Amino acid sequence: MKILVVDDEPLARERLARMVERLDGHELVAQAANAEAALQLIEERDPDVVLLDIRMPGTDGLVAAEQIAERPNPPAVIFCTAFDEHALDAFGTSAVGYLLKPVKTEQLTQVLDKARRTNKLQRAELTDSAPAAGNGQRTYLSAKTHRGVDLIPIDNIRCLIADQKYVTVYHTEGEHLLDETLKDLEQEFAQQLVRIHRNALVAIAHIQGLERNAMGQCRVRLEGIDTAPVVSRRHTQSIRSLIQQL
Repeated sequence: MKILVVDDEPLARERLARMVERLDGHELVAQAANAEAALQLIEERDPDVVLLDIRMPGTDGLVAAEQIAERPNPPAVIFCTAFDEHALDAFGTSAVGYLLKPVKTEQLTQVLDKARRTNKLQRAELTDSAPAAGNGQRTYLSAKTHRGVDLIPIDNIRCLIADQKYVTVYHTEGEHLLDETLKDLEQEFAQQLVRIHRNALVAIAHIQGLERNAMGQCRVRLEGIDTAPVVSRRHTQSIRSLIQQL
């Protein structure tokens, strides 16, 4: 991956640049001391990843990240900063990751590996256009985390459960909170998800059967996860019929 390092402190910038140069599979294409120079270098060098300081004179890193995101086919952004108080602001952006200075090689390697896996998908996220299938439907959901943005393949999703204003997606790699409504998700993924309760959707392709718990509640058994969401009485018969057709 081609990497641009942006930091107004020469020593910090050179140190990070040397760390990048020592990593296999990564190329340092340029360095910049401020956001304005960084934007120009992005135009000229087309980096895959920008390691971006947050606290800089003039345009700071958070504003620069927003400007980068507005570009066509933008690079992935990884914030680097010595200031903990910026964390919440940084996590409110579509950054791939967040590194606290002094950056350690192991941490840099981990976040660059993450950027390598999600680079093309992250670019779509930065332009506010999540990856979509040929029919225009998304193939990933995005969830903001303390690391930045995680992309969850639709095929990995097993169920979504709403709790007040939040929706939790349960998938093969764990669970995440989504900033989306259950109703919108049901409409968009009507072919993949089915409602089993006013607060729950499950992935049709991964339904293994129905079971009753000690309280007599009917639950859906799903492939790949231990969570078995409750089926409401209203939806029980339709889910039984669906399972018979699978």
